[in-house]
Amino acid sequence: MQQGVGGAGWGQPGPHPAAPPQPPIPPAQGWPGSPPPQSPHQHQPQHQPQHQPQHQPPHQPQHQPPPPQMAPPVPEATGHIPLPPAVAGTGGAVLAVLLIGPAGAGKTTVARHWASSRPVATAHISLDDVREWVCSGFADPQAGWNEHSEAQYRLARRTCGFAARNYLANGISCILDDAVFPDRPVVGLGGWKRHVGPTLLPVVLLPGLEIVLERNAARSGNRRLSDEEVARIHGRMAGWYGSGLPIIDNSHLDVEGTARALDEVLARAMATPQSW
Repeated sequence: MQQGVGGAGWGQPGPHPAAPPQPPIPPAQGWPGSPPPQSPHQHQPQHQPQHQPQHQPPHQPQHQPPPPQMAPPVPEATGHIPLPPAVAGTGGAVLAVLLIGPAGAGKTTVARHWASSRPVATAHISLDDVREWVCSGFADPQAGWNEHSEAQYRLARRTCGFAARNYLANGISCILDDAVFPDRPVVGLGGWKRHVGPTLLPVVLLPGLEIVLERNAARSGNRRLSDEEVARIHGRMAGWYGSGLPIIDNSHLDVEGTARALDEVLARAMATPQSW
């Protein structure tokens, strides 16, 4: 009879003594010919609810919670655009940038490289390119600055500003480049802010005079200026020092390094906005 108790799976003969192997249950209860060891099974419904809640419920809460905890969000995901680990600075922000610099500073080349290397759609708008849309009747400033060249510059700035606003309204960043002078804020920086908007981020690209002269000498067409004119423009651009605008001296930086420095400067300007 002890063997029957152990076969029930409890393994605790103490609480169920083997002395009463014949409980007062008549054999005529539908168990004909059943041996006395059947009596432990009649006690099983009394003990099974007592032992099963003691072992199974504590284990079920311990094994169910782990699945949600092992699926954290991907840390590299920014919005719906997964950024590579190497991307830093402005990331996927939509912004408008004005890159200022003298002739030969490399602003057009740097602006184009920065726009093409961003992880989001970015347009490059060059003032000189828009100015040269005028074919017949083009007022070349090298032939002398007059009312016609001034009017065409103003028209080109308004056209660039309209294009920039249109790109921004469609979620596309843009970078413009122009030789804006600090001693003409209403026409230069103030005019660009009116055309593009108050969120415009201006950055000055100002290498040394020797570098500017060397780069200008490598230019061709009506974009190449005389050394005297380059030196005069460079001297006027020095007025941006002390203005509060971020200035990048790219005398010893290549195009890629300058574009990277530009992105870092813009990231700081976005983190701590200033009124120019």
